[in-house]
This record gives sequence, structure tokens and C-alpha cells, in this order.
Amino acid sequence: MNWLWVATVAQIILGSSVVFDKLLLAKRSIEPWAYTFWLGIFGALAVVLLPFGFQGTDQATVILAMISGILFIGASLALFAALEITEVSEALPIMGALVPIFTLGLAALILGSGLGRLDFIGFAMLVLSGLLLALVERASRRWKTIILSLAASLLAAGSTVTAKVVFNQTNFITGFFWIKVGGILAVLAFLLVPHIRKRILAESAHTAVRSRLAYFMNRGYAGLGSLLTSFAISLGSPALVEATANFRYLVIFALGALILHERFRGRVLAAKLAAASLIIVGLAALAGGEYVRRLPSIDPNRPISWGVTFSAKFSREIGLDWQASYQAILNELKPRRLRLIAYWDEIEPEDNAFSFDDLDWQIMEAEERAIPYILAVGAKTPRWPECHLPDWAAALPAQEQEAALNDYISAIVERYQHRPFLMLWQVENEPFLWFGECPVQSRESLEREVSLVRLLDPRRPILTTDGGEFGLWAPVARFGDVFGTTMYRKAYPRFIGPLFGVIEYPIAPAYFRVKERIVRWWNATPEQRFLVIELQGEPWEPRSLAGIPAEELVSAFSPEYFRDTIEYAKAAGFEEYYLWGAEWWYYMKEKYDDARYWEIVRSLFRHPER
Repeated sequence: MNWLWVATVAQIILGSSVVFDKLLLAKRSIEPWAYTFWLGIFGALAVVLLPFGFQGTDQATVILAMISGILFIGASLALFAALEITEVSEALPIMGALVPIFTLGLAALILGSGLGRLDFIGFAMLVLSGLLLALVERASRRWKTIILSLAASLLAAGSTVTAKVVFNQTNFITGFFWIKVGGILAVLAFLLVPHIRKRILAESAHTAVRSRLAYFMNRGYAGLGSLLTSFAISLGSPALVEATANFRYLVIFALGALILHERFRGRVLAAKLAAASLIIVGLAALAGGEYVRRLPSIDPNRPISWGVTFSAKFSREIGLDWQASYQAILNELKPRRLRLIAYWDEIEPEDNAFSFDDLDWQIMEAEERAIPYILAVGAKTPRWPECHLPDWAAALPAQEQEAALNDYISAIVERYQHRPFLMLWQVENEPFLWFGECPVQSRESLEREVSLVRLLDPRRPILTTDGGEFGLWAPVARFGDVFGTTMYRKAYPRFIGPLFGVIEYPIAPAYFRVKERIVRWWNATPEQRFLVIELQGEPWEPRSLAGIPAEELVSAFSPEYFRDTIEYAKAAGFEEYYLWGAEWWYYMKEKYDDARYWEIVRSLFRHPER
């Protein structure tokens, strides 16, 4: 069972029970000893669970469970003492922020457990929502309130973590029962102190409620929420379960507005809406983390096809003999796959004057070695500036430019459609991604290009591509038979790069697995083939790589980081990858006598299973 669903239902119950209390209680004063006493006594209801799985356990586990129950009673007493002198809106948000933090720390010390990336994002969002609510309320901020809230938070965290230890050592029903026994013993000890006993009895006799039966029924309803919270702790991370408690405030906020007609204005309303947004984002991140954990494991021995992209244009840009570099890539690295590029400005430098020599030569070299290849066509093709229009076409009006583009595509397809090793046509490169000097392409124009290629070569599949980190994937994937994503870990973002420089995306490999599954479901294409069309294998810099000293290049993208990137890519679970940077590896080898990148890839292609 999913702990997150259980915890969410628990918080809905606990939040709504608070609203029901507001309806039922004729006065708002709280007697901490009486409230805590009856909360502990209601724990006796745990006896009804015994027929469903109670089992014998060792004495140490029983004692630890009772300690957890005692700590819970201590936390409740401190909380009710804080509520006696302040508003719920002051004390509870403080605990909503502190309890998860304390629980995370104790869980790390005692259980040795931490949080995954998505879990941490969700945890942080939920804790921030509690801090925001705590700061916005016009509360007294009395030291006594703060001290009591801190004490309640520490005791609650201790109770939660010890409960998790108990649940790890025995089943839930057994552990929960002994925890409640510890709570009952703790509150029965209250009766041994005369003045506390008098306060409990006096408060119980004069509790001002509009319906005593309804009030105690609501206590039982809240007890169900506590039961589910404990069950969620037994299933998942105690820190994450405690963090979901902030969802309770969203429930109170919503039901308070609907049922109690509470109204908020100004900064309080803005803060509550902001907190609600943080809570929703936080829960979504936790759900994403839970989904990732439930994904099928990746077969480390699955067959993987490794290839490279080659750009003659980029080879010339960094000062290489492009033919020599291409032949070295084919002869020494021996890739299993290739992606070649039919640059429009090189194929048709003048209107209706085509030059196929260079591309013919690349294709013949690949076919002599029986290497299957993808051929990319379009106005937007790989390598900066992404937009590779010839000057004469760039000056044309939009309709004439599209007609000229279609003529160039037709010429390419008609010339190469019968080549035996041509696997796929790639139509445009990341057409919907705002990157490069080309404007974002319209769906209609992409559809016309794809339709043209299908008409000319109906037998061969079409590949469409999108950015891995920020691309939506689904819109462009609909146009192709095969979808290709990029995979970059370090990048120089176009808009924030001047401020922050090259950044590393905080994205785990599972991000790509989840995104792939979502797109397959959204597009209703469960069998569509997905591959990584660009796996970063060179530094991403805002300037030409040819003008950067070797030590800076290695510092920006070290061989160790390259190896780690390959392992990262394998963990994403795809079966076909095209490495990006083959020309640069050759450049480093020839210009700086640094063959480390070259050897990494050569070893990978020779032994892809390692």
C-alpha cells in the first residue's frame, strides 16, 4: 500500500476534525491535562485491532513501543499547553515546520535514512509552507509559546522515529497496540497527582459542548486519522509522513471557508494561498518520488546500441580536417550507429544549386563499414546556431522560404531514400524548443514537413526530437514514429547563463524514465520507440571550444565526469544512445595530446556491457 495515500487521507481526517471541533465546542479554552488524558484513554480502542494480526514480540520492542507512546503523550501535553495560551494558527504551523525537520534529523541518526531528490524537494516545499503560515499569523510570539512548541516538536519527532523502529521490528497492529498501551500508562499516571486529577475531573464534568455525543464521536474520528498516520509511518519515511501534516492546514483553510465562512484578506490570504501552492507542489513531488521507487528495475545487462552524431561543419569550426576526423571516428571508435546532418546552407548554398559531394562521401564511408545511420534534415538542425538556412533563403518571405525548404527536403529524400543503411529521417531538430537562432516552429509547418517526407519515402520511419530537460516531449513526439530526447547535465542557459555561468541540472536519471512513461500514456503510444539522440560528451560553453585552453575544457567537463555521465545515461533505462562530442574528443586528442575522452568511448563501444 502507498504510504502517501494513507498519510494524505489521515491529514484530511485530522484537518476536518479540527473544523468539526470548532463547530461543536461552545468555548475555545483548553485544559491541557484533561485533553491529553482523554486523548491517551481513547488509545484503548486499539484493542479492537488485536484479532487482525496481534503477535508476540520481544521485551525490548515492547518497551520501545511504550516509550514511543509516552513521548507522544508528552508532545500532546506540550502542544495543548501552548494552545491554552495562544491560537491554533500560531502553534500548529510552528510544529508543522519543526516536527518534520527534527524527525528527519533523528531518522538519519537512528535509522540511517535520508531522502531522495524528489522526496527532498517535496519535503522542503511542505516545510516551507508551515514556516510561511507561522510567520504570517499575527501572533504574540511569546517565549512560553515558542518553548512549548519546540518541546512538542522534539517529543513528537522522537515518538515518530521510535515508532518506525518498532514497526520495523514487528507488524503494525502489534506495534501500534503497545504504543497505545504506553500512552495509556502515561495518562493514568496523571491521576496519581492530586491537583492534576482534580483538573481532569473538573474539566470532564463541565466540558461545554453543544452535543457531547457528537464531540466524542469526533474524537473517535480524529483517532482514525491518528491510526492512519501511524500506519503511514510503518509504510514509509517518518520525516515525509510528518511533512504531510502541513496538508492538514490546507484542509482546515478550505473547510473553514466553506463551512465556517471564515474570510481572509490581504497578506494573510496571500500567504495562505502561497502556502497552499507549496503544499500542492510538495505533495506532487512526493508522489513523483513514490512513483519512481515503484518503477520496474532496469536490467543492467540489457543490450544497448551506442552511436555518435557527426558534424562536418563543427569539425571545420574547431580547426579540424573534417574528413580525417570522420574516418578516425569510424575506424577507431567503431560506433554501432551514426547520425549525419544534411545542412541546408551546405547542400544548397545557392538557390536551386545543390552540392551533395560532402554528404555523399560521409554516407559512402558509413555504408562501407555497414554502419546504420540517421539523416537529419530541415531548417533547424544540430550544432549552434541551430538554424542553418542559406543566406538567400533567410531573406525570403515566410511562404517562399517554406516552399524553398520543401524543395531542399525533397531533393535530400529523393536522393537518399534507397540507401540500404539509412534507418530514420530526422525532420527538424527540437522544433518546439526555444533554443538557437531559429524561431519556434509551428505545429502546422512541422506537420507539412513530416507529411512531405512520408509521401516521398513511406517505408522509412521518421524521428522527431525535443529537449530532455525543458522540452514537453508529447507535442513533438506525436509527429514521429520514433522520438529522441537530448540528455545534458551541464549547460549554459541562454537567459541566466550570463549571471550564473554553466550550471548542472539537479535532475536524476529517473526523471527521464518518468517523463517517457507520462508521454507514452498521454499520447496513447505505448509502443513508440524512444532513444537518446544527444548524450552530452563535451563542455557546453557560450564561446567556441577552439578558443578555450585545455585545462579549462578539462575542468568544465573532466574524463571522470564523462564516465559518470555515461553511467547516468545507462540508469535512465534507454536502449539506444547517440553521444554528442565526437569531433571534440578527436580535437582534444590531436591538439592537446589528451586521448582520455577518445579512449573512454572506444572502450564503451568495444565493451558496451561494462
